[in-house]
Amino acid sequence: MNLTDPFNRRLSYLRLSITDLCNYRCNYCLPNGYQGKAKPDELTLPEIETLVAVFAQNGTRKIRLTGGEPTLRADLPDIIAACRANPEIQHIALTTNAFKLGKLFPQYRVAGLDKLNVSIDSFQPETFHKITGKNECHHILNDLEQILADGFNNIKINTLLLKEHIEQTLPDAIEFVKTRPVTLRFIELMQTGDNFHFFNQQHISTSKIEQTLISQGWQLKPRDEHSGPAREYYHRDFAGGMGFIAPYSKDFCHSCNRLRITSQGKMHLCLFGGIAYDVRDFLRNNDRAGLSQFLHETIREKPEHHYLHDKKVGLIRNLSMTGG
Repeated sequence: MNLTDPFNRRLSYLRLSITDLCNYRCNYCLPNGYQGKAKPDELTLPEIETLVAVFAQNGTRKIRLTGGEPTLRADLPDIIAACRANPEIQHIALTTNAFKLGKLFPQYRVAGLDKLNVSIDSFQPETFHKITGKNECHHILNDLEQILADGFNNIKINTLLLKEHIEQTLPDAIEFVKTRPVTLRFIELMQTGDNFHFFNQQHISTSKIEQTLISQGWQLKPRDEHSGPAREYYHRDFAGGMGFIAPYSKDFCHSCNRLRITSQGKMHLCLFGGIAYDVRDFLRNNDRAGLSQFLHETIREKPEHHYLHDKKVGLIRNLSMTGG
């Protein structure tokens, strides 16, 4: 039986964080870096197998593996394979900062990965370093070109929209998708518990950029059934596309189809909700019937929308907690 919330939204998309650990120091998320080591209580592979099987039986058709930085888990190929073992799952996606992606991606592809999201906040090495604290821009772009050359085109690039860099980042983004069959999505900066000052300095709305693209001939693509919240555009003269994830826009939550599970087994009905529902005991005990019943009972509490406009950010201190 499919999971459907009180607002008749079918929840077919699971965002599963498999670690909080991150090796970057992005100024909008963890400017001082991740403190300490990976938590010892991350979901185990058997727990993930139970989790995914139950969600698949209850209508989940797309799983996105996130972090932190999910590629820091050595068993990521096994996790992907565990997701692929459920025939109901149509798509398995990975969001990554692409650290060592060229070396690791073939393993993920063999395990069953079919969608890839790469975070590239600037195509300029100096700006990339300023934002992320890493000198990896050239390596990531080279790895990306090789993956494309090998015939894997189901790639999206995530770029955070920052007021300080937009005059440079926008033309770079448009130039990048001119000849490459990838979609670049600008993500509007979201307020979290730790970034109030940064948010006030750097937040910029996507609306004017979208209107500029529309005036240049870009057209809105129809939204797929299990897609995330992005509005994506295509242009007849471009190999790739442009997209926008704008959580402050009107009706952003109207088509929400997502549930989130953290790497410690806490379920968030909304990224910015104030309650985390613990499903760990069901996973430890392989209690699939109990978890299924719990999901159907709990989704009755899913809110109609977030409260970001009211400066209410819920439990999220930073986006490494749930992968955004």
